[in-house]
Amino acid sequence: MDEQTRYEAVSSRDARFDGEFFFAVETTGIYCRPSCPAVTPKRKNVRFYPTAAAAQGNGFRACRRCRPDAVPGSAAWNVRADVVGRAMRMIGDGVVDREGVPGLAQRLGYSSRQVQRQLNAELGAGPVALARAQRAHTARVLLQTTGLPVTEVAFASGFASVRQFNDTIRQIYARTPSALRAEAGTGLGAAVRKARTTGIPLRLAHRGSYAAREVFDLLAGEAVTRIEEVSGEPGARTYWRTLRLPYGTGIVAVDERSAGSWLEARIHLTDLRDLTTAVQRMRCLFDLDADPYAVDERLGTDPRLAPAVAARPGLRSPGAADPDEFAVRTLVGRAGAERLVEMYGKVLDVPCGGLTHVFPEPEVLAGAADDPALRALATALADGDVRLDAGADRDEAEQALLRLPGIGPAAAALIRMRALGDPDVDLDGRPESDRWRPWRSYAVRHLGLRPLRRGPGCGSSSGQALR
Repeated sequence: MDEQTRYEAVSSRDARFDGEFFFAVETTGIYCRPSCPAVTPKRKNVRFYPTAAAAQGNGFRACRRCRPDAVPGSAAWNVRADVVGRAMRMIGDGVVDREGVPGLAQRLGYSSRQVQRQLNAELGAGPVALARAQRAHTARVLLQTTGLPVTEVAFASGFASVRQFNDTIRQIYARTPSALRAEAGTGLGAAVRKARTTGIPLRLAHRGSYAAREVFDLLAGEAVTRIEEVSGEPGARTYWRTLRLPYGTGIVAVDERSAGSWLEARIHLTDLRDLTTAVQRMRCLFDLDADPYAVDERLGTDPRLAPAVAARPGLRSPGAADPDEFAVRTLVGRAGAERLVEMYGKVLDVPCGGLTHVFPEPEVLAGAADDPALRALATALADGDVRLDAGADRDEAEQALLRLPGIGPAAAALIRMRALGDPDVDLDGRPESDRWRPWRSYAVRHLGLRPLRRGPGCGSSSGQALR
C-alpha cells in the first residue's frame, strides 16, 4: 500500500487494516489504528508506521480512544518465512524478554547486529523496541484487570526495573501507572476481587468475522482429557486447557461467543511473567491474527470453494497451544495422548475441574516411552534436532520430521500447518492448490478434513493423526 491508499483507509475508518499499519498525527503527538473513530486529521499532518513500536520510537503516544496497542497482529508475520517474519513471531512469544536480543539472534542463526539492522530497515524499530511495546501492553492489561501492586506489575510485564516501567508507561500512554489503573475503574474494588478468583480477564482481539463454531467443533473433537475440555452448549461453549509455560503452568478459558471483535478469555498463571507467552499461544491456537478479508477474497474466486467461503465467512485455520505437544499427539493419536498424560503428565498443584495435568515434556517422553517412533520424536524435540518454536524455519522443521521413523509426508504437513501455524499448507497436494496461495491451509479447512488413516510413515499404531 502507498501512503495515499493508507490515508484513504484511515479516512474511511477501515478496520480491515487494524494492526497492518498505524498512523500518527504530528500536531497532537498521538498514534492510532486505522479505524480510530476520532476526526480524520489532515493529510499533511499524518505519518504512517508499520508497527506500534515504530510510532512510539518516534515520540508518539497511544490514542486513548482506539487503543492501538490492543489490535490483532499483522497476518504477514504468519505468512512470511524470512528472518523478519520469524523474529516477529519469536518476539511475540516473549523470547526477547526471556533471553534478550542475543538469544533471539542465536535462535535465528544471525548476529545481533544483523537482526537489529533488518528489523529497523523494514519495521522502523529494533527487537528491543518491539519487545518494549509488547511489555507496555501487558502492563496495561495487568494494571486495568488485576489488583497487583504496581511493583509486581512492572516485573510481571518483563521490565527490568520499576523506573524503566514508569518511564515507558508515561511515554506510551501519557499517564502514570496509577492513573492508567484509575482510568479503567479497577482500583481495589469488586472487579479486582473477581479477577483474583476467576483469573486475568482478557479480550483476545481479531479482525473481521470469526467462525467460532467451526473452531470449537474442532477443539472439542480432539480434546485430550485431563489437559483439555469443552463445556457448555454449541454457541455458548467454553474451551479450557492447561499450559506448560517458561516460568510455570497456566489454565486458560476461552468463550465461543464472540463479543464484537474479540473473544473473551480468562487466564490463571502460577507466574505472571508468563502472561505475554500465554496470550500469544492462545492467539496462535485460535488463529486470531489472520486476515479473513484477504483469505476470503482469494479463495472466494475459486468456483469450487466459493459456496463454502460464502457460507462460512471468517473461517480460521487453528494452530496449536504447544507445538511439541501437538507433534506428539499427531504421532500417537488422541487415545495415545490420553495414555501419555495419565502415565507421564505433570500433576497440577491446584486442579481445576477436569483439568488435572500438563502434557509431559519431550525430555520425559524421550526417557520413558516404549514406542520407538515416539521415543525418536521426543528425543529430537528435546535435543533441538527438530525445532517447532515460534521462530522455527518451517522448511527445515518439515524435513527434520520426515527423517524420523513413523512420520510420513501427511503427518509432517499437518504438524507444519498446526504446530508451526503455516497458513499455506495443502495436505493432499492437489494440482489446483496453487490458485489458493498463500492461504492453502484455509482452503483445506473449507474442503473438509477427512481422517488421516493409519499407514506406512503416517503415524504410530496407537491412533490417527489429529485434524
